[in-house]
Order: sequence, then C-alpha cells, then structure tokens
Amino acid sequence: MNRPPEQPEQPEQQALFGWEDTVPADPPDRGGGFRDSPRARRMLNVREVYAEPAALASPRGRQILARLPGVPVTEAAGHWRIPSLHGNDGNIARWTRIKTETLVLGVRQSLTTRPNGRSADWIAPGASNGCAMACAYCYVPRRKGYANPITLFTNIEAITAHVRRHVRAQGPKPEPNQCDPHAWVYDIGENGDCSVDDLICDNTADLIAAFRELPTAKASFATKFVNPDLLALDPRGRTRVRFSVMPADDSRLLDLRTSPVAERIAAAADFLDAGYEVHFNLSPVVLRPGWQRDWAELLEQLDDVLPGRVKAQAAAEIIMLTHNQQLHEVNLGWHPRAEELLWQPAAQETKRSENGALNVRYARGIKRDALARLRELIAEQAPWLRVRYAF
Repeated sequence: MNRPPEQPEQPEQQALFGWEDTVPADPPDRGGGFRDSPRARRMLNVREVYAEPAALASPRGRQILARLPGVPVTEAAGHWRIPSLHGNDGNIARWTRIKTETLVLGVRQSLTTRPNGRSADWIAPGASNGCAMACAYCYVPRRKGYANPITLFTNIEAITAHVRRHVRAQGPKPEPNQCDPHAWVYDIGENGDCSVDDLICDNTADLIAAFRELPTAKASFATKFVNPDLLALDPRGRTRVRFSVMPADDSRLLDLRTSPVAERIAAAADFLDAGYEVHFNLSPVVLRPGWQRDWAELLEQLDDVLPGRVKAQAAAEIIMLTHNQQLHEVNLGWHPRAEELLWQPAAQETKRSENGALNVRYARGIKRDALARLRELIAEQAPWLRVRYAF
C-alpha cells in the first residue's frame, strides 16, 4: 500500500562447537529491568519486524519475538535484501521513526575476526548492525542506504563459540601495546551499540559472559547510551566500556536519541564498581568556532565529576570527525542543521578508508594541529587522562 509522503521528522570456516558453547533451547527472558521501563520503550517501540527464516527459527529469535507479542513479522530473504528499507530514498524523511519502530533479525554468515591494532587488537564478529540512536556522523548507514535500524544476529551461540576459539588460539599476549598491557582486546560492537542491543535481547550479556571466562582477553565496546541493566552482568574486569563524550552543545545537535553526556560521565563510577573497565572516547572531535573552549569545559567536567578510582584506571581515545558525501546528502533530508557543522569542504580532504570507502576528513595539517591542541587541553584540565589512541 502506498503511503502519502511524510514531512521530515524533527531530529530529536567454521569448526564445530561443543555444548558448552551453546545457548539453552529456550533462553529465559531477563525481563523486569530497565529494558521494560518507559524510557527504554521510548528508545525502541518496535512495530514491525523483518526476519530471515533461520533467524525466526533460532532460540534467540524466539526469545526476541516473545517480547513483541502482536508485532507483525515479514520474512526476508536476507537482512541486507529488504527493498522497503535499503535503497529506498523515501525513507529519509522517516529516519528516526524507522530506528524506533523497525527491527531486523538475521543470521550472521561471516564469522571472522579481523586484526585492528588501534582501538582494539581484534574486531570480533558483531552481534548486531545498525542502531536505534541517530548520530548524524555515524558511518554505518553509509553502507546500508536510506535506513539504518537495528539488525540483530540471532546465531549468538556461533558468534561466541568463534570468539572463544580465536582467543584460545592466540595464547597469552606476548607484550604490551596501546590496546592493553596484558590482554588481547576484542571490539564486540563495531557496527552497533551493545548497550541498546541489550534492550531487546541477551546478545550483549552472552558476549560479556563469554569473556568473563577468558583470562587472556577483554571485550570492548563504545556506547552513548546508559543502560543500568548492564550493571548486573558481572564482567569481572573482562569487559571495557568506552563512554563516548563530546561537548554538550555538539551532542544535542549531533548525538540524537542518546543519553546526555553528563549522564554518561556520571555512570562511569557505577560501571567501574560493577566490574567493568571504564575508558572514554573523545569522539568525534568536530572543529567549529569555539571548539577549544567547549572541549576544555568538558575535560574540566570530567575532572570535577569523576572519582579518583575512575581516574586511576581511565584512558581515552581521540577520534576526529570522518564524514562522507553520501551521508551528507542523506542528512540534508532529515537533519540539515547538523551538516552546518559536519560538512566543511574548505577544511576537509578526501581519503579512502581501510574498508575501501571514500570519505572526507580534516586536512592533514588542520587535523595535526587540532590533535596537538586537544592533547594540551587534556594536560591542562585532566592530566590523569592517558591518551591511548588518537586518530
């Protein structure tokens, strides 16, 4: 059925695995916590599900659908092959609504772990792709095209079994590096936000539980959403949470549907006390008039709010803004004000990324000078904050 046009919304090679690597046939529902709260329902009010048949038949798929009674389900040949979502430019006007109301369930076919060496030693096969939040600079929709809701992969038992095998094959870490002095670090959330995924199912909990039993490795994921349910998952120091922060005014414009920056900062101590390692992503750094002043204020806020026990173990990644012509054009259709900050051709240059995408980044000299200045601000305002990685 054709719908009338809508106005843009206001932004707001596999080895077999043993029984110990599987999930129960009918996993119990971990309901009754934050995932059932009004705030969580505002983030995700799923009204339509697209799913591969194998995902529907899986234990995790059944668990997810049991929490969505009455929600219509449309079978899809593949989670990338949904014409009404991907490649449909009419979805631009419904950018945030699709993120709120649409869920895709798939089966991850490629179980590979890639070397990284920057933020993490390895990029693990993620248990999701896409996000319910709407950060205007996000790189994931550059590939998906016109709609970027959460896709959850329901074969979580195969994903965790793959990770266990990979970790065991590495043996102990031979020497320290910028990722970690002792443990192999695996990014488990490259293309999504594990905190938000946990609102729907236990994929994040299963990954944290897997790393809890792997003494030579750590999981790591970045997040912009404070989910207190994660505090009960008992990571025992084997999961690193990286809270992404930026000046509050930038976040209000660019980090739509995320937790306020102040809330992310305030949550750091709770997560440390619950057994997580807590780091920060200064990300992305957007250059615009007044950026140095506002980043100095943010760093001062970190220094004022964070208790000593958080500071003693904290480290940071600095990630300068990367943008993309296609995403720029999409954003003009739903959030043009963001592009006033993000799209600065006079200060940006084209560069091909590791995955082959043609992106724009700040020109080399501009980026070099900005990174040097931000390091100076850290030394002045938060000298305890070790910079682990800058890009």
